[in-house]
Amino acid sequence: MKTSKSQQEQTRRHVIRTAVDMITEHGYEATTMKQIAREAGIGDATIYKYFPSKEKLLLAYYELCIEIVLELTLETPGLEQFGLQERLQRLVDALLELLLADREFVEITRTIVGKSPLLMMRDNMPGQQALREQVVKFIDAAEQSGEIAACDFKNLLGGLFADYLFAVIAYWLKDESEEFSDTTQLVDLTLAVLVLALKSGVVNKLSELAGFLIRNQLSRLMQNGSGLLDMLKLAKRGLGA
Repeated sequence: MKTSKSQQEQTRRHVIRTAVDMITEHGYEATTMKQIAREAGIGDATIYKYFPSKEKLLLAYYELCIEIVLELTLETPGLEQFGLQERLQRLVDALLELLLADREFVEITRTIVGKSPLLMMRDNMPGQQALREQVVKFIDAAEQSGEIAACDFKNLLGGLFADYLFAVIAYWLKDESEEFSDTTQLVDLTLAVLVLALKSGVVNKLSELAGFLIRNQLSRLMQNGSGLLDMLKLAKRGLGA
């Protein structure tokens, strides 16, 4: 029997949810695709029509999270009145709120990705295109309203935002502060620095350097945590905030 796209999407989400619950309970290695399929109520072979491998299923979880987060962000009451920093902040907050219920699973996936870093190479990064498009729209809106200077590197910044989000998740997983206050402070400061740089137009002058720093250093700094908040505070003051 032919299934509609809506039914296929419903099945896809059900299988992802089932996998999250089973892997959280039994562990990644101890959970097989066959077990996930049977628990989800689909055929042993059918699951491979949706996800070619267990690794792809993990990535699909983040792809789905990004889809939901973008929907939630765009449905935020009064979003059209938000400035650029507030819009990006809402996006990050929505993601962390969504992941909170699955924090144990997210920690498991971080370990898996750590063993197979190619899983998260740029071409494989979940939600990359949708995130880029939305962030570019946010920057466009800020540019058109006169909030920021004209930006020559919107696509670059939009693409880097996925790297930034996954670096924030890595920091959040190690955050032992009360109610993740260190992560909140980190996000506040990093987004403030970004928006101040866009307002000043310095991004256009330093885009190459910024790209290098963000892509190659920010993730490492966030995971180590040492001195990052102080560095961001200095950068914010240096940009005149």
